[in-house]
Amino acid sequence: MNFEERKYVLIAAVLFTCVVFILRLFWIQVVDSSWTARAADISERKVTVFPSRGLILDRHGELLVANTPVYDIMVVPRDVHGLDTSALARLIGIPLEAARERLKKAAAYSVWKPSEFELQVTSEQYAAMSVQLWKFPGFYGQSRTLRTYPPHVGAHMLGYLSEVNARKVAQDPYYKPGDVIGVGGLESYYEKYLRGKRGVKYVVVDVHNNVQGPFKEGRFDTLAHAGENLYTGIDLKVQELGERLLKNKKGSIVALDPRTGEVIALVSSPNYDPELLVGRVRSKNYRALQQDSLNPLFDRALQAQYPPGSIFKLVQASIALQEGVITLNTGFPCNKALVGCHNHPSARTIQEAVQMSCNPYFYQVFKREIEQGKDPNRFKDAALGLAEWKQYMESFGLGSPPLLDLPAVKGGSIPGVRYYNKMYGDLGWAFSTIYSLSIGQGEVLVVPMQMANIAAIFANRGFYYDPHVVRAIGNADSLKTGIQKHHTLVDDQWFPAIVEGMRRVVNEPGGTARKARIPGITVCGKTGTAQNPHGKDHAVFIAFAPMDDPKIAIAVYVENSGAGGTWAAPIASLCMEQFLTDSISRPELVKELEETNLIATEGNYKKFVSKRRKQ
Repeated sequence: MNFEERKYVLIAAVLFTCVVFILRLFWIQVVDSSWTARAADISERKVTVFPSRGLILDRHGELLVANTPVYDIMVVPRDVHGLDTSALARLIGIPLEAARERLKKAAAYSVWKPSEFELQVTSEQYAAMSVQLWKFPGFYGQSRTLRTYPPHVGAHMLGYLSEVNARKVAQDPYYKPGDVIGVGGLESYYEKYLRGKRGVKYVVVDVHNNVQGPFKEGRFDTLAHAGENLYTGIDLKVQELGERLLKNKKGSIVALDPRTGEVIALVSSPNYDPELLVGRVRSKNYRALQQDSLNPLFDRALQAQYPPGSIFKLVQASIALQEGVITLNTGFPCNKALVGCHNHPSARTIQEAVQMSCNPYFYQVFKREIEQGKDPNRFKDAALGLAEWKQYMESFGLGSPPLLDLPAVKGGSIPGVRYYNKMYGDLGWAFSTIYSLSIGQGEVLVVPMQMANIAAIFANRGFYYDPHVVRAIGNADSLKTGIQKHHTLVDDQWFPAIVEGMRRVVNEPGGTARKARIPGITVCGKTGTAQNPHGKDHAVFIAFAPMDDPKIAIAVYVENSGAGGTWAAPIASLCMEQFLTDSISRPELVKELEETNLIATEGNYKKFVSKRRKQ
């Protein structure tokens, strides 16, 4: 082959090679996107921008829950080289074996993509770490926010955040491993409003994993959208006062605005500082709280089911008046042979019966409700009477969980015909079997939220609104819709007489709640003493004020404290005064209640909290 021919072969080979390269480049850059993604992995980093979680505020705009910046330590396994694992573990503050396990887990997930190595490092901790983090290629900090609780109150009501589990990740595409989610309280119930929407930004990094700036001037970045704020009906000052007054006591306080159903205060005791379940120490503190003998994680306001005691007499009286089995002027002797009672004159009217809380009186009232002579067979007659009685009770919101915007609320129990048939056999019972229901004992159970709702019903003279903690979402003026108004089966005309009896309970001689009086304000209330077969009786008190323009209805339950007028009534009185006047005229009473310890045994939790305060 001569030179001229060789020249054309060479030109053809060069052209062929160029065409191959051009086609290959076209394939890589246009057709096969995997090469683009690989190049991006080498030069770019995708950083998740976590939104600020929505704030939670009280009725006056005071913060109940806020946010504070924290950092997640991330790792890109392919960039890790020459790692001193022991030094890294010491820097972050984790065991050496945990560091090795996390690196192995991250590499198994992806050597190219970032994985969470340590979550929720505080700003102060990260500031100390960051000056040395450059020594560990492949590791960097990614900012997010963490919850903080400025007033340190309302733990049960507010809930907390925890890392999302694998099941939730599989169910909801919004969540990724390492994300946090609301657990319990408002954090859980309003999770979709509070969490916001994540954003993303792309940054260019060099071979040393150092950020050089935004990728393509940020044109592919998306903004994070903050979660919506929750505006509650909680009055922070009342909440704080309630938690102080129940210190060293087992019990609860529930306060409602009867005009709207908004929850003013929701206190459960023993409780805990919500800051204990924040950040890297959450798991350790949760275990300590869980193991405490006083059970501070238990929400007594919504989950404790108690016999209501004598506050039940208010509902019994209204049903009897509606049924016509008594009149406003019906009287009964205080016959202690029927059921035990304290010493007082016999009640001649329904007002006096409420005022003196006469047990034999309400024994007779309940007997007339159950035995109305609708069937000659006394067992069948009792079944007919109890079935009708149960319907009345249910119209007062009893026997089923309240429609409340908090998870895990219980509904107590109102026994009916089926219940007693199962217990004693079909029609094997009569009034004499169930008479203890007349004074709120026996098989009837209510939760404190329902007790407060009863107070609201009498404040409103016959109706109530669904209780709710959150009054507005996103905007303080955009009040929640769908709050239902419920009327009882008792006509409005019967409530004023019972309310007058409640006024006498607090304000007249012979009343059982003189300690509930507030200077210049007419309080209406009812005490109760619930029998406790395992120890000292429980005290209960419900009330509302002012009498003619009610703005607050309240229930206080104090376990193992005796009569309701001794401790529950003054606690309720102080909380109502704080709400109505924004002040306390009896600081000496506050001090006395704060210093009173009604818990017989000291639990591990008290030692735990005491130890933390000294640190």
